[in-house]
Amino acid sequence: MGQTQPPLRRTIKNPELRQMVPLADSTIWDMEQKGEFPKRFLLTPRCVVWDLGEVEAWLEMRRSRLPMSA
Repeated sequence: MGQTQPPLRRTIKNPELRQMVPLADSTIWDMEQKGEFPKRFLLTPRCVVWDLGEVEAWLEMRRSRLPMSA
């Protein structure tokens, strides 16, 4: 039969990213440049997005690395 295609991955724009990750745009940009945060990419010349799965994985990694304060 036909080839199965991988499922489409959801992307998010800055407003949704900011709801998930309450950091300043400049902090996110710096972290991206250092390889410490998922990289944004262009869908079109005027539409910047992040891969939702990558952002969720980053959040989970951060959650597991940082100790909870008492």
